[in-house]
Amino acid sequence: MNRVFEGFQRYLSMVENFLGQLPWDQSVLNQSMRYSLVGGGKRIRPVLALAAAEVAGGEPERILPAAAALEIIHTYSLIHDDLPAMDDDDFRRGKPSNHKVFGEANAILAGDALLTYAFELLADPGIALPERQLRVIREVAAAAGKDGMAGGQADDLAGEGKTLSLDEIERIYSGKTGALLTAAVRLGAILAGAEERQIDDLTAYAKCLGLAFQIKDDILDVTGDSETLGKPTGSDVRSGKSNYVTVLGLEGAEEQLRVQILQALAVLEPYGEQAAFLCELARFIERREH
Repeated sequence: MNRVFEGFQRYLSMVENFLGQLPWDQSVLNQSMRYSLVGGGKRIRPVLALAAAEVAGGEPERILPAAAALEIIHTYSLIHDDLPAMDDDDFRRGKPSNHKVFGEANAILAGDALLTYAFELLADPGIALPERQLRVIREVAAAAGKDGMAGGQADDLAGEGKTLSLDEIERIYSGKTGALLTAAVRLGAILAGAEERQIDDLTAYAKCLGLAFQIKDDILDVTGDSETLGKPTGSDVRSGKSNYVTVLGLEGAEEQLRVQILQALAVLEPYGEQAAFLCELARFIERREH
């Protein structure tokens, strides 16, 4: 367990050091971008990418710019999610949302600039062989766009005030949250030169992990407290959104969470000690409190 925790800290330190060294000037736009990017967070996406690269026999340090790009895309999405036209949340990670500090217009521009900056980093020379890098850029673009994160968010908005089936909710989650998590492990594996079988296994793991992550969010929205989460609870109830808890009840949602975690672990079983960190990360998703 200590070794796994140390592995997480090693990946996390790599990500934080990279993000901390990015250049920012004193313009409002740059400071708005930096405010949300270095404001904490679990860094699950870049950590997943680095871990997947190592499982595939690669050097995680080499793909750091690409891994960090995933966190930058995630950060842009959070800035836009918090806007009054979207989720209308005043707090994120225990501090005022970006638009509460810099205004709505600057928050929109900061999100736009972070998204484009992410692809600048993904195209950074020397990360991997050009054909691997081009494949990753295409996959990340799809995961962040109309058939992935943005599409899932649009479906989520369209579902407000409606009673959705579990299949409809799962489809929303697979785009809104799962697409970028899946892209993270594929990014790490592809850039490290993994065999297609390994990429497929890691993809199956990540899809279970992404759904588990969102189910846990649904549970915490009911059982968590705002101070620990760093954002208001009960937002789904207020906006009339269907989720795993509203459809299955708390116990049913917890059971489905467990099912997804067990499926994720089963996929990695053939890899043994090589995938120990990814297995522990799945268990962490299940028991996290924020």
